[in-house]
Amino acid sequence: MLNRRWWDAAVIAASLMVVVALIVGLGGASTAGDRLLAAGALVVLLLAYVLVARPALGAPRTWSLPVFVALSAAALAIGCSGEPFFAVMQAIAYPMAWLLAERRRDAVIGSIVVALGVFAGFAVFSGVLDDADAVVPALTSAAATAGFGLAFAVAFGLWITRIVEYGEERARLVGELTAAQAEIEVLSRDRGASMERERLARDIHDTLAQTLAGLTILTERAGKQLREGRTDAASDTITTVERLSRDALAEARAIVSRTAAVPSDTALADAVDRLVDRFRAEVGLTIDLDLRLDPAGGIPRETQLIVLRCLQEALSNVRKHAAATRVQVTVSTAADGGATLEVADDGTGFDAAARRNGFGLDGMSDRVAIAGGELELDSGVGRGTTVTVRLPAHVDAEETA
Repeated sequence: MLNRRWWDAAVIAASLMVVVALIVGLGGASTAGDRLLAAGALVVLLLAYVLVARPALGAPRTWSLPVFVALSAAALAIGCSGEPFFAVMQAIAYPMAWLLAERRRDAVIGSIVVALGVFAGFAVFSGVLDDADAVVPALTSAAATAGFGLAFAVAFGLWITRIVEYGEERARLVGELTAAQAEIEVLSRDRGASMERERLARDIHDTLAQTLAGLTILTERAGKQLREGRTDAASDTITTVERLSRDALAEARAIVSRTAAVPSDTALADAVDRLVDRFRAEVGLTIDLDLRLDPAGGIPRETQLIVLRCLQEALSNVRKHAAATRVQVTVSTAADGGATLEVADDGTGFDAAARRNGFGLDGMSDRVAIAGGELELDSGVGRGTTVTVRLPAHVDAEETA
C-alpha cells in the first residue's frame, strides 16, 4: 500500500474521472462557474497529495496528517458544492488519512474531518443556502452521503489496520523465533563442546590415566627388582611395561579418532581377560573371573566399551583405596544384548554416602546413566565394596561417545 507509483496511478485515474465529469456535465454542475470552482478544488487536492501526502508515504510526519486533511476537506467541500461527482476524490482522501496517521484515533478524526468537507459540499449543492424549504432535505441528503462514505472508510480502515498490525506482529514473532533459534544453536554448540570435554575427561581418566598409573607402579617395581638383583623378575616386569605402553599408545589414538578402544573383532571375554590379567600383574591381587556370556546374545560394541571402562575403573579403585587381598569379577550377558558387571572386594570399604572427589565412581555413574543403565554401590567401613553395573539391551553409540 505504500508504493508511491500505485498511488500516483490511483490519483491520476480519479482526477481524470472528475475532469471527464466536468467536461461532459456528468455530475450535474449547472454553470461554468461551478465547473471552474470544482476544477480549482481538484488542483488544490492534487497539490495536497503531491506536496504533503506523497512525500510522507512510508515515513509520516506529525504535520502531514492535519495539513493534508484540512486541504482535502476544503477541496471536497468546494468541489462537491459545484460538481457532486467530485465526491469520487474521497477514494483518495480517506486512505491517505489512514496512511498518514500514526494512531487509529488520529485516522478516525482525520476521516471525520474529510466527511465534514463532503457533507458541507453536498449541503451547498443541494441548496441549503438558497431555499429555506430545502434545508432539511439538503442536510439529510448530505449527511447520508457523507455518513455512508465515513462509515465505509472507518470500517475498511480498521480492518486493514488490523491486518497490517497482525502482519507486523507475525513478523516480530518470526524475528524473535529466528533470534531464539540462533541462540539455541549457540547454546547447543556450547553444550556439545561441554559434553565433548566431559567425554574426553572420562576417556582419559578411564584409559590413559589408568594405564599410566599402572606403568608408574610397574616401573617402580622393576627398579626395585633391579636394585635387589632380581634380573629375571625385572625383565618380566619390563615386558609388561612394554605391552602396557603399546596399549596406552593405542588408547591415545583411539581417543584422538573418537573410536572405542576396543577392536571390533575382539570378543568381550578376551578383552575382560586381558584387563584382569593386567591388573593381576600390576597389583598382585587374586582376581577371580566369572564369565557368564550368553552365546545367543550379540553384545553391541558400545555395551562392551562401557563394561570394560567400568571394570577398569572398579579395579583401579580397588588398587588405590581398598587394601583388598581378593576380588571377584562377574560379567554376564543376556540374549537380548543386555549386560551386567559385578566387582566385589574384601577390602576396607568406605562410607558410600560420603562425598567423593575426582572422576572415579562419579564418572562411572555418569557413563552408565547416559547409556540408560544403572549403577549400584554397596560398601561399608570394614566390609568391602561391591559395584554392580546393569546395562540395557540397546545402547546408542551417541550416548557412549
